[in-house]
Amino acid sequence: MSEIQRVGTSVRWADLVVHGGVARWVEVAEDMSLDARGQIAQVLNQIDATLASFGGQRTDLLQVMIYVTDLGNAPVLNELWDAWVPAGQPPVRAMVQVGLAGTYKVEMVITAAAADRETHSSRPEGC
Repeated sequence: MSEIQRVGTSVRWADLVVHGGVARWVEVAEDMSLDARGQIAQVLNQIDATLASFGGQRTDLLQVMIYVTDLGNAPVLNELWDAWVPAGQPPVRAMVQVGLAGTYKVEMVITAAAADRETHSSRPEGC
């Protein structure tokens, strides 16, 4: 069995867990004062930063579960998503409307391939 790698651990969670060639993590916007467009763009940028932390890229994405507070923001999310996801290589994706803590408008749970890679550094501050 392969070793479980945990990065950025706290009492309640780890920022990133890598096991069996698969990385898993959650992203919420660092700036909760942003509108939905701003939070979604920020979360996508944070996903890029986390992927880079273990040598990954967008084409390594396997699944993204998207939780939004208002499905009315789906057109904005889809616009930003379509520009961000590599053409012809999208991950499995679901979007669900939920209640989120504080003024978060979006939360994404990400699964990505991380085979034959090591996490060389912790995630960027605030992720």
